[in-house]
Amino acid sequence: MSGSQLLPLLVLWPLAGGLLALLAPRAVGLLLAAGTAGNLALGLFLAATLPGAGALAHDVGGWGAPLGIALRADGLSAVLVLVTAFAAPWLALHASAAYAEPERRYFAGLFLLFLAALNGLFVAGDLFNLYVTLELLGLSAVALAALGGGPAALAASLRYLLATLTGSLAYLLGVALLYRAAGTLDLAQLAGQGTDLPGGAVAFALMVAGLLLKAAVFPLHFWLPPAHANATPPVSAALSALAVKAPLYLVLRLWLSLYDGAWPLVAELLAALGAAGVLWCSLQAVLQARAKLLVAYSTVAQLGYLLVALALVPAAGLNAYGAFVLLLVSHVLAKAGLFLAVGNLARRARHDRMDGFERVVHHMPLSAGAIALAGVSLMGLPPSGGFSGKWLLLQAGIAAGKWWLVAVVLLGGLLAAVYIFKLIEHTFGGSDRPDATALPRRMEWAALALAGSAVALGFLGQPLLGLLGGLP
Repeated sequence: MSGSQLLPLLVLWPLAGGLLALLAPRAVGLLLAAGTAGNLALGLFLAATLPGAGALAHDVGGWGAPLGIALRADGLSAVLVLVTAFAAPWLALHASAAYAEPERRYFAGLFLLFLAALNGLFVAGDLFNLYVTLELLGLSAVALAALGGGPAALAASLRYLLATLTGSLAYLLGVALLYRAAGTLDLAQLAGQGTDLPGGAVAFALMVAGLLLKAAVFPLHFWLPPAHANATPPVSAALSALAVKAPLYLVLRLWLSLYDGAWPLVAELLAALGAAGVLWCSLQAVLQARAKLLVAYSTVAQLGYLLVALALVPAAGLNAYGAFVLLLVSHVLAKAGLFLAVGNLARRARHDRMDGFERVVHHMPLSAGAIALAGVSLMGLPPSGGFSGKWLLLQAGIAAGKWWLVAVVLLGGLLAAVYIFKLIEHTFGGSDRPDATALPRRMEWAALALAGSAVALGFLGQPLLGLLGGLP
């Protein structure tokens, strides 16, 4: 099988698994395992195939652009497909113990559809199919957020649904403007033309506004904390680690490919939003008494770093681009592990108030270790992937002369230390409470594996950046 033939399989494999899981409940465990394991194998094959070719392309059905559906993958696509594929089996392993029937059946089907949408988004080669995959991603994520929850989860999911549909509408309006001006939606044909097209600036503003709402960046984050805090742990981990990253990937792709990083005001606005998100949402995380809300606000704060890195790409080039990718990948791994670990603690205590987590290190050492390892990466301490990403981000800020952003990155790291150590204090300290619910050990191993991978990423940063190649 050639590399280009692999691209449609990235969508079809998890899509078929998800549909079969909904239709064949007795085989749901096997389908979930096969779907995520096969997806990981495809991601590894893509990463191994790509360096020799630089980029891969496939025209579905033999119909080329602008009539057909074009699938394309470059280094950035490969990295995101690979990290998604790596995280998915651990989330599935945790979910296999966290859910009973019929929730396990619904989780398997929806989660595999969620993976198909993510893979499709990362390899889509035109703006309309990006919209289609965004919609599939949003709808599957909303359904997952409502899975197995009570009234609070349903209300939060409805808010999430309204936010994601509003973002999709704004994005689609921008796409319509570009199509009217250019007569094509193919990314390769539109490359570098965005600034010259009539209405190109308005289209860019609409698309970016919709994507930022979907990504829940500050101050458009109103839907994220309740949705993530009231969802079940595997879903919270999937939403926080994966769902909100895809829109930011698209912002990067559109701005650099279609608009050549134009308009310095855009960079200033993204930097300001990112800096405000880092500081404000880190402070909100510090003030939380519920562990899942703390982690949810931490997600919005960490998204701020991605906006800062994105804003610095036109001025600082590869350093800022590398910072964006390393921070994104490390956040996927660390936040997925942290949400699973906190969910384990909450399941044991039957609530997620941190004052009920005392001395769980004696009973759940793997979950406590996962919290500590994920915290190392989120704080940006060596040798984690978070440290590597923030180091490149600091270099990019200094090279661009943006000293105020350097100060924000450093202050954000200190605030992250405050809320992480607040969580660690309740996990490792206090009085013992032995009368609690025991958990299957695989739920703890899943959290530890993801959090440990975020630290191990610090040793793999160079090969990862080598896979990226140049700017997209």
